[in-house]
Amino acid sequence: MTAERWAPDGDVMPAADVTGTAHGHRVPLLNIANVLTVLRIVLVPVFLLALFAGGGHDTAWRIAATAVFALAAITDRIDGQLARKYGLVTDFGKLADPIADKALIGAALVGLSILGDLSWWVTAVIAAREIGVTLLRFAVLRHGVIPASRGGKVKTLVQTLAIGLYLLPLSGAWATVAAVVMGAAVILTVVTGLDYVVQAVRLRAGVHAHHPAR
Repeated sequence: MTAERWAPDGDVMPAADVTGTAHGHRVPLLNIANVLTVLRIVLVPVFLLALFAGGGHDTAWRIAATAVFALAAITDRIDGQLARKYGLVTDFGKLADPIADKALIGAALVGLSILGDLSWWVTAVIAAREIGVTLLRFAVLRHGVIPASRGGKVKTLVQTLAIGLYLLPLSGAWATVAAVVMGAAVILTVVTGLDYVVQAVRLRAGVHAHHPAR
């Protein structure tokens, strides 16, 4: 029986069984992929401290907050690649990885909204989508796995870019660019969320078609 590690937007990384073994060898809990995941979680409060330092609108601190956010986002990319390439899959990683991703994005959105830099409705839409899709995956998990879509991966990239732009002390045309990118992120968030709902409905329908109720 194989286990799968969820990446931020549903990437599935097989290669380990439920006991935490890969290719016939037990995967140690302390591995580089898990270390990077933990680092990302640790960076969340560090990011928030930098974001709210100096009243939340100090130029130097906003640049520092952006740098911390970027570093955390990069660790997300790297730990997923390492886990897939070397089979560094553990139960801890499967649980902690999506938590770290949601914590980072959620903290950034809420922080920006508290500071008045981002409308609360944007934060609410993105948060509702992320929580909803996560619950949806668990709800249909016994029927099968909803695969990651290319749109979902693009959504994550655009979300990260949009947040990075909002974190920077931009003005004028650059502030307009940030708003446009965030608008694109919201649209992708909604569209890909609906796509996951359609996939979930089709998955359940397919299961019931092959195994009709008696």
